This record gives sequence, structure tokens and C-alpha cells, in this order.
Amino acid sequence: MFIPKDSLILIVDDNPTNLEFLSDSLVDEGWEMVVATSGESALQKVKSNRPDLILLDVRLPGIDGFETCSQLKSDSALKEIPIIFMTALSNPEDKVKGLNLGAVDYITKPFQKEEVLARIRVHLHLNYLTKALAEKNQLLQEFNESLEQKVEDRTEELNSAQLQMMQQEKLSSLGQLVAGIAHEINNPVGFISNNITPAKDYLADIIRILR
Repeated sequence: MFIPKDSLILIVDDNPTNLEFLSDSLVDEGWEMVVATSGESALQKVKSNRPDLILLDVRLPGIDGFETCSQLKSDSALKEIPIIFMTALSNPEDKVKGLNLGAVDYITKPFQKEEVLARIRVHLHLNYLTKALAEKNQLLQEFNESLEQKVEDRTEELNSAQLQMMQQEKLSSLGQLVAGIAHEINNPVGFISNNITPAKDYLADIIRILR
């Protein structure tokens, strides 16, 4: 399982004991972290320093974790950040509500270090794979667009060449037709031209005889 060592995790909790436990656990793994103690503070910090994963407490002063999650998921630039809820509640309705809002997992208080780290590792790895897939899809899309453009350009070149060939064939056919017509015209014109002088002589003889 590959997890980037420079992964940034935002911890959102107003309980100092929880913050200390989570911070110590993440430091041991070499991950970077940012801490927020309210939903409003979390929203500000996410926009200024985009994390790779968010650990979000359900019960917070001001706007609670559910509303914070809802606002994050409504922002197109932030909605792909995986969110793990942290709660001491055992009510399945709250878990379903959080998952329906877009959270990827739940961590139940009191924390078990190995469970917390295992869930974080899984979702950091999935986040890394998601980003890698998105990048490859982007490259594939750019390649397809480039290929489509080349095919379009080549098709236009072929159509242009075909049009030129058709025009050349038409001009060649027209030239042959004109040459044939000229030949047909030249024969009688030549005949008339060659017989004008004898015709004049014959006409003069006829006029003389008639006189």
C-alpha cells in the first residue's frame, strides 16, 4: 500500500485530549497535520491549505461536523477530499447521515491507535489512487483530443487533395472538349476559307456570262 510521506491531514476537534492523541499518532507516521477547533476554522484552513484527508468531529462549537461536511462537499474544488467522522455516538442514524453527506468512514471514540492509523492509511492510499487515476484520465483525454485533431486535419487535407484532383480532371476534360469543338469548327471554316477565291472567280464568270 503506497502512501505519500508528505500527506497532509486536517484534524477538526475542540477536545484538547483528542487533539493531542491524534497529533502524536500522526507524527509517529511522519505525516503533516493542520488543526482546527471549529467548523468555521476548518473551512478557512481547507481553502488556504488543501489537505489529503480530514478527521472531522461530529460535535463542534458553532456549525457541527455534519454542516461542515455538507459545505465541503458542496464546493467543487474541495468535494473530493476524503472525510472521516469522529464520534462517541453509537447511534447508527448519525453514521448513516454522515455517510450520506459524503464521508468515507467513521472512527469511534475512545480512539484505538491502530484502528485510527489503519483507517487513515486505507483512505490516504485510496485518495492517492484516485488522484493518479484522474491524472491518467486527463492525459488520456488530452491524447484523444490531439488524435482527433490530427485525424480531422488529415481528413481535411485528403478532402482538399481530392477536390483538387477532381478540378484538374474537370479542366482536362473541358480542355479535350474545347479542342474537339475547335477541330470540328476548323474543318468547315478551313473548307470555306480555301474555296473563297475559286468561288469569287466562278461568280465573276457567271456575272460576265449573264451580261
